[in-house]
Amino acid sequence: MMAAHLPALLQERGVDFSVANVENAAGGFGITPAVADELFDLGLDAFTSGNHVWDQREALPLIASDPRLLRPANYPPDVPGRGFRVFQTSNGTPVGVLNLCGRVFMPALDCPFRVGAEAAARLRAETPVILVDFHAEATSEKVALGWHLDGKVSAIVGTHTHVQTADEWILPGGTAFLSDAGMTGPFHSVIGVKRQNAIKRFLTGLPKKFETATGPAQLNGVLVTVDPKTGKAEAIERIQIRETEGETKSGPRGSGNG
Repeated sequence: MMAAHLPALLQERGVDFSVANVENAAGGFGITPAVADELFDLGLDAFTSGNHVWDQREALPLIASDPRLLRPANYPPDVPGRGFRVFQTSNGTPVGVLNLCGRVFMPALDCPFRVGAEAAARLRAETPVILVDFHAEATSEKVALGWHLDGKVSAIVGTHTHVQTADEWILPGGTAFLSDAGMTGPFHSVIGVKRQNAIKRFLTGLPKKFETATGPAQLNGVLVTVDPKTGKAEAIERIQIRETEGETKSGPRGSGNG
């Protein structure tokens, strides 16, 4: 799905800088060096992640050595990798990327609100253009972080639930916000998992190994336009490309501004 549609999408929409959350990129479980190379070859500039990025043993040295791959900044400081960094677009514009993980219904970590504000201040010393991937379960926690960092970052995009939300808008301080960008993966599934396995687990309450589904896929994402001088968002637009029985339907799913 990514190989079939991402390069054309980046070119058609004139994207200067692209980021993908890759915590489930290796068949639904973590990330590997081989998969990372494949995705970078498609034109992606940076990777964010979340609590499942550690699922593959191969990921540990990759996280420690590849500066293009971020893990949540609010993990303990002795965990391999980095949680934020300044990248550059092809025309030399610096872009700060910050990865955070929520705590509601998630593993216990440092406070994303405090860590996020501190990291954003450090990034703003180098660039006003800052993107935050907030990998969190609860919409309320995502919305609260949006208000907390409004005016301090350019965009806050949530990940983790696999379901694209329709609450995109630009906050009063100039920060673009979306609760969840949604997943890229099989659509005839339960958030990417074979639906029969998920249904049986719900029916019986017994453990059932999750397997990645197959079939028609969808690519979900969000396009944010930012003023490089001020770092304020000018527009935010949801993107969804969905394949159904050999047919591809694509287009913007909505847009928001102040």
